[in-house]
Amino acid sequence: MVNVGHTVLFSADQIKDRVAGLAAEIRRGYPADTTLHLVAVLKGGFVFLADLARVLDCPVTIDFVAVSSYGAATRSTGPVRLRQDLHLPVRDRDVLIVEDIIDTGETLAWILEHLRAGGPRSLRTVAFLDKPSRRTLDIQADYVGFTIPDRFVVGYGLDHDERLRNLPYVAVLEPSDVTPTGETMTNTAPELSDPTS
Repeated sequence: MVNVGHTVLFSADQIKDRVAGLAAEIRRGYPADTTLHLVAVLKGGFVFLADLARVLDCPVTIDFVAVSSYGAATRSTGPVRLRQDLHLPVRDRDVLIVEDIIDTGETLAWILEHLRAGGPRSLRTVAFLDKPSRRTLDIQADYVGFTIPDRFVVGYGLDHDERLRNLPYVAVLEPSDVTPTGETMTNTAPELSDPTS
C-alpha cells in the first residue's frame, strides 16, 4: 500500500511491460549485429539500465557517468556538474545514453556534448521518463518510456535526497511529504511493496 500523500503513476508490472517494449523499439533501430554501448546516468538510471540491458536482444557493453543538478531539491537547481566520468572510450561505438528522467533537458544536452567529443559511431538516448512541460532546451530523447506531468516522482531509481530509489514502482512525492528543510517525512514514505500486485 501507499500512504496518504502519494500517488502511484506506474506499477512494477507497467514498468516491466514498457521496458520490454522500449527494448524492442531500440533493437529495430539498429542493424542485427550491433553491439550497443549503454552509458547510464547515475544514480537515477541504474535500475532502468539493469532492466533494459537484460531484455535487449543484442550484445551490450556498459559504462556510467555521474552528474548532478538537483542536490536535495525537488527541481533542477543550476549548472550541471560532472561527478564521475566514463571509464571506457566511446570512440567508434554505438552509444545509447540511458537516462532516468528528462526535465529541463540541460543535463542531457551536457552529456550529449560530452560524449560527442569522444567520437562515437552513433549516439542516441533513451529516457525512462520525460517531463516536457519543464523543458528549457529544445531537446528530445530518441526513445521514451513514459511522458509525465510536472510532478516530482520517486522510485525505480529516482530519489528525493537519496531516499526512495528502491521503490519498485514510480510514485508522486507530494509537497506535503517534504519538510521545510527538504527532507522526506518518514511517516509518509511509501511502503516497499507494489500496490497493484
